[in-house]
Amino acid sequence: MMVRFLVVSLFPDEVIAGISYGVTGRAIERNLIAVEAINPRDFAHDNYRRIDDKSYGGGPGMVMMLEPLRAALDTAKAKLPGAPIILLSPQGKTLNQEQVRNLASASALILLCGRYEGIDQRIVDHYVDEELSLGDYVLSGGELGAQIVIDAVTRLLPGALNTAASADEDSFENGLLDFPHYTRPEHSDLGSVPDVLLSGNHAQIRDWRRAQSLQRTRMRRPDLFAKLEPTKRDLKLLDDQK
Repeated sequence: MMVRFLVVSLFPDEVIAGISYGVTGRAIERNLIAVEAINPRDFAHDNYRRIDDKSYGGGPGMVMMLEPLRAALDTAKAKLPGAPIILLSPQGKTLNQEQVRNLASASALILLCGRYEGIDQRIVDHYVDEELSLGDYVLSGGELGAQIVIDAVTRLLPGALNTAASADEDSFENGLLDFPHYTRPEHSDLGSVPDVLLSGNHAQIRDWRRAQSLQRTRMRRPDLFAKLEPTKRDLKLLDDQK
């Protein structure tokens, strides 16, 4: 199944360039995803292609105007009927892996990138189905957020990764942070690869990796660890780490 993304952005070239490499670039080549962009400036009504204006009520900064955005979104909806419209906004719910999995079940997504002080609220009220944030900080616009959504969703699509199991072992997929990874050389002045990973004992390696994930999550993300329901085996693995 192909997932189609349509990004509404004042800087469409930034988005297209950002997803043209790596996993997303290969996914495009393999026809797993298709990415298109629409620029609201193309729907502006004056010779200056103006898409922003001062905020009613005063205050600093400019606001993206209603009519160019409305026309751009109407065009997007005509291209992808039924696709949810997602606004990348610091006021939205913080994106997490569970939400990414939900998004990956859709056949098409329209990603709306805000700029300046924001967009006219009437667009949010009448067009936007969901607002998503990347975290408690402010970026210059939603373009980076759109690229992140595309990348995160693409990783979950069958055939997107050269090794399918990689997605299953990513951080957050099972509610835990990822375990540490090592590769050649076996020994270095910076340290050596843990013996268990060289043992060839797959059961011991599996237990070691699980214990490392549990320990990392407990230490670094106690908020995630608090949501877990560790098994008796998990508790023993943690106890063995002391």
